[in-house]
Amino acid sequence: MPRYLDGKPFANCRVQSPFERYSEAENNKQRNPSQAIEVYHERTFRTRHSGLGPRASASWLIKSEVGMAAHSPAMLPSPPRSATHGDEQQEDEVGINMVIRQDPFSITLDAPALLAVTLVIVLGMHTIEQPIFACLLVSMPILLLIRNDYKNFIKLGPGGTPPTPAGYARLAWYRIFALRDPFTPPTASPNKLPTIGILQEQSLSFRPGPRPAVAGLAPQRQLDQWGSGQLCELLKASIESLSAKHPDKLGVGTSSLEKHGFALFARHPVNVCGNGEIAHVHNSDKSMHMNLHPDDIKEVLQRGWGQRHPLSFKGWVQSPLPDTFMMIYAPRDENDLRIVCKIIEAAIWYTTAEKVELKLIRDP
Repeated sequence: MPRYLDGKPFANCRVQSPFERYSEAENNKQRNPSQAIEVYHERTFRTRHSGLGPRASASWLIKSEVGMAAHSPAMLPSPPRSATHGDEQQEDEVGINMVIRQDPFSITLDAPALLAVTLVIVLGMHTIEQPIFACLLVSMPILLLIRNDYKNFIKLGPGGTPPTPAGYARLAWYRIFALRDPFTPPTASPNKLPTIGILQEQSLSFRPGPRPAVAGLAPQRQLDQWGSGQLCELLKASIESLSAKHPDKLGVGTSSLEKHGFALFARHPVNVCGNGEIAHVHNSDKSMHMNLHPDDIKEVLQRGWGQRHPLSFKGWVQSPLPDTFMMIYAPRDENDLRIVCKIIEAAIWYTTAEKVELKLIRDP
């Protein structure tokens, strides 16, 4: 029985080399500059046929266009591989290099939930009285929404709140009083030291591009525009170097607020938060949390480098965090990282009332 590829007998199909497929892809990209992203899946299949020897292989190119919608999976094409003499004798094996980012938030009716809903409806119609069954049907969508919200809370990863139903219930209570506008700075207190911020003196530049999508209370995380591990390690090494230069003022350790992750502490804090914690870095998205003076919060908000934490509210219910608690977005490159260093200097200033310069260890 002959095999077919694209409607043609397999034996009559010509197999393209990886270089030919890459050249064709580049030509198509030049002819269609309006395409935002082209995704090239190179897939290899093998077949056995008596007329083609013991093993034969062919590969084909599938093109698809992916829009720029937020939280969609991102895939990068594999680089072309130069064929060697040994590769020509062996099978044409083409690797796939894909970077996939899955949206951690979803509202879905998965198999367990669908089975539970079906059983409740079928059994309830025959075993439960009609008024009780009607109340059960009305409450079912609410229960499903709570279940989805709890799963999204777990998907945000570890944070200061235990990933348990009790921790989720505690956050649900605080959500009632959470900050509704994270882009309005708090009012500075004239009786609290230091009385002014320092970022106005440093001419903080504007952050290029849109703000990242942010979700969650505790943990609060970015859903996109994540930072790289290399930049994060560079920042940690620079903070450790700064701490070594000022051992009487600063120290590093595990965050007392997040219960994990790298953090910078003040040995003699003026404004105490989390055992003198100045800032901590999140391992998942590489964003940061820190305390800033209200003047510096205004500068950061206006220039797009962060936003206030939703639990930094004031009211008759006491928040577990001060109203000066800020989220700083993950740095995307070294230019962003240098700006973040300036913001950390402002956090040190607000916590210790002392000015300290933080430089990257590779900078002169």
